[in-house]
Amino acid sequence: QVQLVESGGGLVQAGGSLRLSCVASGRTVGSYFMGWFRQAPGKEREFVAVISVSVFHSYYADSVKGRCTISRDNAKNTVWLQMNNLKPEDTAVYYCAVAENRGAWPPRQYDIWGQGTQVTVSS
Repeated sequence: QVQLVESGGGLVQAGGSLRLSCVASGRTVGSYFMGWFRQAPGKEREFVAVISVSVFHSYYADSVKGRCTISRDNAKNTVWLQMNNLKPEDTAVYYCAVAENRGAWPPRQYDIWGQGTQVTVSS
C-alpha cells in the first residue's frame, strides 16, 4: 500500500514562495499521475495541479497557473509543488494524491491521499 507524506508547508508573507514536497513509500509510484489539491477552511477540497507519468505533461487550476510549478522525480518517488507570489487566498491544507492511469487526462479520480501540510499566507 502506498503512503504519501507531504512537507514544506508553513507561514509566509504575501508575495513569498514555498516548495511543497510529497514522498511516496510502500511501492513505486512511477506509473501513477501525481497531483496536488488544497482545502481552505469552510471550503471544499479543490484541484491545484497534476503531472503525468512521463513528466512532460502538467495541468493547473486557473487560480495558480503562472505561479505554481509541479515537478516529479520517479527515482525518488517524490513530487513537488513550487509556489511563488503567494496570496492570502492560497491559505489552505495542501494534499498530495496519486491517480492510476485510466486513460483520462487530466485524471478524474485519485486513489491515494496524503495527510496534508498547512500553508498560511499572511497579508
